[in-house]
Amino acid sequence: MHIDAAELEIFKSLFHSAAEEMGAALRRSAFSPNIKERRDYSCAVFDGKGRVVAMGDHMPVHLGSMPMSVAAAIRSLDLGRGDIAMLNDPYAGGTHLPDITLVMPVFASNGRAKKVGACSSPLFYVANRAHHSDVGGAQPASMGLSEEIFQEGLRIPPVALARGGKIQQDILAVVLANVRTPREREGDLTAQVASCRLGERRLIELVKKYGLRKTEFYLETLQGYSSRLMREALARIPEGVYFAEDFLDDDGYSQKPVRFRVTIGIHQGRAMVDFAGSSPSQRGSVNAVLAITYSAVFYVFRCLLGEDVPACAGLMEAIDLRAPEGSVVNARPPSAVAAGNVETSQRIVDVLLKALAQALPGRIPAASSGTMNNISFGGFYPDQGPRAGEPFAYYETIAGGMGARPMADGLSGIHTHMTNSLNTPIEALESAYPVRLRSYSIRRGSGGKGRFRGGDGIVREIEFLTEVRGSILSDRRRLPPYGLAGGKPGKSGKNQLVLPAGSRRVLTLPSKTVFSAPQGSILRIETPGGGGWGKQRKNKKARRGQ
Repeated sequence: MHIDAAELEIFKSLFHSAAEEMGAALRRSAFSPNIKERRDYSCAVFDGKGRVVAMGDHMPVHLGSMPMSVAAAIRSLDLGRGDIAMLNDPYAGGTHLPDITLVMPVFASNGRAKKVGACSSPLFYVANRAHHSDVGGAQPASMGLSEEIFQEGLRIPPVALARGGKIQQDILAVVLANVRTPREREGDLTAQVASCRLGERRLIELVKKYGLRKTEFYLETLQGYSSRLMREALARIPEGVYFAEDFLDDDGYSQKPVRFRVTIGIHQGRAMVDFAGSSPSQRGSVNAVLAITYSAVFYVFRCLLGEDVPACAGLMEAIDLRAPEGSVVNARPPSAVAAGNVETSQRIVDVLLKALAQALPGRIPAASSGTMNNISFGGFYPDQGPRAGEPFAYYETIAGGMGARPMADGLSGIHTHMTNSLNTPIEALESAYPVRLRSYSIRRGSGGKGRFRGGDGIVREIEFLTEVRGSILSDRRRLPPYGLAGGKPGKSGKNQLVLPAGSRRVLTLPSKTVFSAPQGSILRIETPGGGGWGKQRKNKKARRGQ
């Protein structure tokens, strides 16, 4: 069949539209503010071989790693029409335990669903991943400092959540019995189920309109097209070997920085990315599984291409990833991984960009805040009100400063790189939980100086109206985001707990910690600014008074 450029673009957009509509349905029907307001979810479409063919404009840390979850579901389960697999196991393609992934096969033949039999196979798979605000474990919201994965919550290998279109109530009961907020978890899981079923309908409609033969042809063509575009982009990078290293502040248990070392080799339209020399797996939960490292590499190299490039598996065909097993970038069980998904993924991006800046100095930005500034807390609603005595658990990430770019300042108060979530609006947060927002503002002057300034971070103060237990997983509290081309680093972040009026005590909290806070306490988070780019001009009339 002849490749028609217009039809290729149409199919690329149709597959992407299906993933986007899945996300919209998930957001609208979810129960938790974390999914409904912060949009901590991702959706994607895969071909019958389990290769990603389209991603929604959602979270890079989810999307780049999701193919490994789809592969694990396909290997572990015989999925028929109407079946839906569920998993969150980081050692089976997952990220960390709060991220629950659903995978559903789509059987279609000329617009009619195939009968499941020995000779039939799916034409597509649809998948979504959503961060659940609690999946059990030692700490509310399942994002605490821990030493092994068993402390972090319920670990779900690939299992069938639905068979033949019917939810498996025994499997669902096991999940709900192990979480602090079962009603919210059930609501979010059923929203994920609805999202998958919508994706199935849209793809069957697509086949009905364009035919099975043409659909299969362009599924394969898009893979080759994306592969060719990546090879062309790599061929434009000067050949050579580029090296960089960067560090996390610590693992939460010791003060020793955690090293990330990468060597990137560019040769004849191919890239070799080798993390040899990175620190071994850590005692704390900063360990990243291979899916996370793969996801970060996918994200960085995709950023070298234009936005119109299809986000297909073909993009990685020309990239050879090497991550030493047992290291912080390829942890093995039972290493704890809660922060690996959120903090280590950001540092992997930072070190990759630092290396590529040597090859492409006019294209690579300075370091952004380099942390998702994760806070979580939980407890019981006060004795007054409709939810008196019920448990609650909450999780959010807080934005920081974007690194300055070679031709522009960084943006302030924005989620960057591996996170693409939003803030939780004050009204939604105060309505759903016993808290009050005391301050929410830009942290002026926290961006690094330079010819172009780094973006500023955020100041966010949350007052607890009841006693809570909480957790913080953050970074760049000691080692600031780097500047490039002579630009200055951004300011490091800060975590503080202000105890109730009368005590006048302000506790400085570590970058990674768990804490207990009495009613009336205020948690104050100051997030890092981005690094500056270029040497600062001495001319007093230079931009913005620099």
